[in-house]
Amino acid sequence: MAIPSLEQEIRTLFAQRQMSYDDHSGSFTQLDFGFGERAAKRYFAFDAKEKLQSYNLRNWQTAIPEAHLFILDDLACRKVLLYAPNAGLLVRDTPQQRYLFFTVVDLFLMPKTRVNRPIHRTQLELKGKWLIDLRNGRPFSHLDELFGVINDYLNRRKAIFHEIHACYGDYVGEEIGAGGIERRPEHWDKDYGATR
Repeated sequence: MAIPSLEQEIRTLFAQRQMSYDDHSGSFTQLDFGFGERAAKRYFAFDAKEKLQSYNLRNWQTAIPEAHLFILDDLACRKVLLYAPNAGLLVRDTPQQRYLFFTVVDLFLMPKTRVNRPIHRTQLELKGKWLIDLRNGRPFSHLDELFGVINDYLNRRKAIFHEIHACYGDYVGEEIGAGGIERRPEHWDKDYGATR
């Protein structure tokens, strides 16, 4: 039996929950879906993408194991950034039978490889692609967990954007070292005096 498209699966989920939502899945300029309260600053928009089959790694130079590789359009990622901070990307990884969610913060901060893929229609053009590791998204097994994942992000948004001072995220493929000298109160006093 054929599985429904991810877009149809999302529409069914909204209908089952009796939630109102915006469907822009046919648009090239807007994110696919959006829902929530704008007045409470909890309206959230996201794009929906699918990995339908394995990639041929001979065509993509990457250290990411194929089971965790996902290829995104650079333009699609910039579109998510346009709707920040309440924006993200939902991926249905059909071969691994899982869903993954990336907030705009994850897309911005996580390690990635960007490449220009040549496309030749009537003339040679380049299309930007991101090679990302799906392990850097938040995994879940059933689509109905999506709303909990988004709600968790919205509840942590203040801490993520204003309170966490250390490098945010624990991403596969990244090692965060230490740099600079230890800052002490006398350094801030000197900096403040130099700018006044």
